[in-house]
Amino acid sequence: MRICWVDTMRYTRPLQEGQARKWRRLCEELGVEIYVTSFAPGLLPQCFREHARFIQWPALPFAPLRWLTAWLVVPPLVLWLVLARGIDVLIAHDPYIGGAAALGKTLARLCGRRPALVVETRGEMDKGLFGQRRMPLEAFWRFVMRRVARYSLGQADALRAISASTRRQLRALEAGKPLLSFMSWTDSQVFAGAVSPRPVSQRHEVLFAGALIPRKGVHVLLDAFQRVRVSHPRARLRLVGRAANRDYAAALRRKVQELKLERQVVFEEQMPQEELAQRMVAARLLVLPSLSEGLGKVIIEAMLCGTPVMGSHVDGIPEIIEEGVTGWLVPPGDVDALAKKLRHALTMADVDPMGEQARAFASAYFSPEAYVANYGRLFTLAWNEARR
Repeated sequence: MRICWVDTMRYTRPLQEGQARKWRRLCEELGVEIYVTSFAPGLLPQCFREHARFIQWPALPFAPLRWLTAWLVVPPLVLWLVLARGIDVLIAHDPYIGGAAALGKTLARLCGRRPALVVETRGEMDKGLFGQRRMPLEAFWRFVMRRVARYSLGQADALRAISASTRRQLRALEAGKPLLSFMSWTDSQVFAGAVSPRPVSQRHEVLFAGALIPRKGVHVLLDAFQRVRVSHPRARLRLVGRAANRDYAAALRRKVQELKLERQVVFEEQMPQEELAQRMVAARLLVLPSLSEGLGKVIIEAMLCGTPVMGSHVDGIPEIIEEGVTGWLVPPGDVDALAKKLRHALTMADVDPMGEQARAFASAYFSPEAYVANYGRLFTLAWNEARR
């Protein structure tokens, strides 16, 4: 079987080690040939092979231009791959790039070929996008995106969600298609293998890991941490992530200065998974104060490290945090509640067993073997549906 991923990630050459392990396992264990079409890391298109075959188009500097390029490139590229390379199943990363993949599928059917299409969603769709940055003509873009999503989901033969909340979202738009739900890939080997020289109870650092965008609620975390520092002078806050919204990231740095937290708060850029795992095993807890979140993969990664977690009671996060057992839940955007839970987490004497319970849950929740097996089921399901 030949598979084509229509993706929106920017894969580097060579691949990061965790990504290389993912594509190797999918290709070898399922016995499939995989093509990946996606944005290039820069303005130059590139093709290379590393387990899968990667065909990347230029990533232009402005989001509307990037999406226009994708919609111009993907349909004819998908058509060529189906006709010349015999692609059997298309996997669309989300319902928006899925619209371009669906158009390519339609063109292929006009040429007498019948590839199957799987549309995935890994976040909160338009809610996640508009929580990332402000956009002019927001109502117009919401209308366009909803129409594109409905078109791609209508053309899909099978769907994939990553959590119960994203599953409900897909069902609200398309109730009749078969759907599988399983978590996105994480390099569990790296996180489960990270070792800390100190138990959780002897650590004093609070960690955030994720893109610096409004939807992640980092501004809420800063306000809450400012209220905690008086009673916990040894506490430190480490913010690890890419400045995906530069204006917001700059506002966070100004806020740190205004709150006089320069000595307690550290900013770090996005880093390799191995380094992030070391930050996690050095932290007393990881906090994800998101206002919207499909699942929160970083929570599972911290749990695999044996680090307790705290997250907003929103979307998919309550599915993976059990209050008082593996971590804590707080209302989204509630500074007072977050500060109260942070104080509790920093003073709780019996916190070490919580880290172990978090590790046990995460190890059962995600495994590379289950991930690969689920994709095998998804390929077969979509293929059979396309031939009904």
